[in-house]
Amino acid sequence: MEHEKSTGHVIDLNAVPDKFPTHMHQPEFWESLGRAVATFGFLEDVLSKAIFAFTATRHYEEAELEAAYKAWLPKLERALTDPLGNLIDAYGKAVREHGGANVENFDILLEDLRRASSIRNVICHGSWGLPDRHGATVPSFVNRQKEAFDTPVDKAFLDQLQRGTTRLACAVISTVTCMGWQFPGSAGPGKTVWSSTR
Repeated sequence: MEHEKSTGHVIDLNAVPDKFPTHMHQPEFWESLGRAVATFGFLEDVLSKAIFAFTATRHYEEAELEAAYKAWLPKLERALTDPLGNLIDAYGKAVREHGGANVENFDILLEDLRRASSIRNVICHGSWGLPDRHGATVPSFVNRQKEAFDTPVDKAFLDQLQRGTTRLACAVISTVTCMGWQFPGSAGPGKTVWSSTR
């Protein structure tokens, strides 16, 4: 039996719609998605700075100082490069190990941060299919536990997520400022956590 020769094909890029594959959603949807993603980036930055603040102001006994200082730089480097889930863990550890931190409802804040982190992975890594007649899409996303995300996401969902993430970032900032410290990188009130001498 003779095999027929297959004919290959390539996508004609001149024929795809403008803004493909995002062309079927309204621009407002993509704006809301972008703002939600950017707010998660802000949250990651806030967590990194909070880790810095709590580790820089922790009290150490004289005999612990050298070892603590050596361990501090790698800890700060991880705070700059870790993904959100690891940042949440490192932030929780830094607050608990601080000794002087008394953050009200801290376990609830950590739970809320972890819940938000799971949604962040969906909106940042999901594949957005065609919207339904209400402008919602169930993004194609499966987590490490092989659980598929199945919630329709529309502009209202994304706007609510963005506002909720803003509240979480502000709550993290408040855990630093309620200690009387200025939040690192801000011009807000409080004592400076660290000042470099030049």
